[in-house]
Amino acid sequence: MRRAAGLALLLPLGAAPLTAQQPPARFAARVDAYVHSEMTRQGLVGLSVAVMKGGTVVLERGYGFANLEHQVPATPATVYQSGSLGKQFTAAGIMLLVQDGKLRLEDSVPRFFPEAPAAWNPVTVRHLLTHTSGAGDYPDDFDYRHDYTEAEMRALVLSRPFSFAPGSDWQYSNMGYVLLGLIIREVTGGFYGDFLQARIFRPLGMTTTRIITEADLVPNRAAGYRRVEGVIKNQEWVSPVVNTTADGSLYLTVRDLARWDAALYGTALLSTESLAAIRAPVRLLDGSTRPYGFGWRVGVANGHAIMAHGGSWQGFRTAIVRYPDDRLTVAVLANLAGAEPGTIAQGIAALWDPALVPLTEQ
Repeated sequence: MRRAAGLALLLPLGAAPLTAQQPPARFAARVDAYVHSEMTRQGLVGLSVAVMKGGTVVLERGYGFANLEHQVPATPATVYQSGSLGKQFTAAGIMLLVQDGKLRLEDSVPRFFPEAPAAWNPVTVRHLLTHTSGAGDYPDDFDYRHDYTEAEMRALVLSRPFSFAPGSDWQYSNMGYVLLGLIIREVTGGFYGDFLQARIFRPLGMTTTRIITEADLVPNRAAGYRRVEGVIKNQEWVSPVVNTTADGSLYLTVRDLARWDAALYGTALLSTESLAAIRAPVRLLDGSTRPYGFGWRVGVANGHAIMAHGGSWQGFRTAIVRYPDDRLTVAVLANLAGAEPGTIAQGIAALWDPALVPLTEQ
């Protein structure tokens, strides 16, 4: 049940590009038809979609059900779990601390955790952000139902063996982002979720975005589902603490993702230098690069820059796909494990402009 991220391969659709003269209703109708066909093909439960152009919402929709038991329709206000899509907010929180002068990207992990074994000495904050630390992922025997303390989680991460020398290779690492959340705790003296709330979510008006909680009443919260031998079941239970780690433990809506997308076009939150660092593909020790920045998969397809990330967790699948130079973004949130929101997001982008071909999995 690891948080995972990825984008599925999608062939560009053969529709004509949307122009300034094309009525918005026509684009909306094409999106509706495409999404309905994908929901049927994938056997989805519910879905919320937002399309942004230049930081302004041009379309938002809900399809299917947020909750099957109560037959509650999905809407743009439906709250989903983020999965690994939430990593971009952890990365942004780290960059805010860099801007504040509280830490540096080249700071070694033992600066924050003196008890770390000597093997961690070469590992930097940059390595954690870019999945190049070699720290690996949750072990196969990780107990998702144990309520770990932060001290226990920190000890678990720091005890993991390295898969490769830091900076020499790339391997997706949820554990690296767990550690980034604990670094925010060490630097600020508070829970990383409170820091993100104070410095990102509240200032941007992301009123529904928050750390996952089972206890609190969360208006418009969707239920997560999985398919077991062809039958829809509720999501599996995990401990409350496992649902608060910095590798992707957020509630959010497509409307809040639209506010986030708009903020990424300016420098009120993140500086020009921070935004450039987030988008830059990581460079390994041998000089080669991998298509990942800070909390974003990055690349160029058919001459168009792409920033994207997906998420998978507890019966939810999520995706956000940004074409920053084209100033187009599509966010898709779904409440079924095995859904392909990245496919749908890229398909919608191709309806806008077929030249926006998908970013293939690396």
